[in-house]
Amino acid sequence: TVSGFKLAKAEAEASFGDDRILVEKFIDNPRHIEIQLLGDSHGNYVYLNERECSIQRRNQKVIEEAPSTFIDPDTRRAMGEQAIQLARAVGYQSAGTVEFLVDSQKNFYFLEMNTRLQVEHPISECITGVDLVEQMIRVAAGQKLSLTQD
Repeated sequence: TVSGFKLAKAEAEASFGDDRILVEKFIDNPRHIEIQLLGDSHGNYVYLNERECSIQRRNQKVIEEAPSTFIDPDTRRAMGEQAIQLARAVGYQSAGTVEFLVDSQKNFYFLEMNTRLQVEHPISECITGVDLVEQMIRVAAGQKLSLTQD
C-alpha cells in the first residue's frame, strides 16, 4: 500500500508537476440508485420511490428497475430524507433526481443531483401515479405541490 501511494505521488508529480493525489473510498458491489423528488416555493418537498440503474453499458443505463429489489424501506426512507435535505438546503423548486452509490451493507453515498426531469421519469410516474410534468407546471406557476410525503 505504501509503495503504491509513493508510486502514485511520483506519477502525479511527473505528469502534472503536483504530487497531490485524491484517495477515494472503495465501494463494494456498488448499486446506482436515484431518488426522484419534487419541491415547491412554499417549502413543500416529497421524494418518490427510487429507480435502480445499476446495469449500464458504456456509462449508459440499460435497465431501470423500480422500485429497487435491493433497497429496504428503512434505507429508502433515509435516502429520500437525505435527498430532500439537499434540495431544501439549496432552495430547489421543481422535479429533480438525486443519485447515490449504495454498497453491499446499504450505506449510501451522494453522487450528484440532476436539476431537471430525466428521460426515465415515466418509470416513476408509472409506479407512483404522480404526473411529474403536471407537478412541475404547478410549481412553476407558484402553486403548492398537490401531494405530501404522508
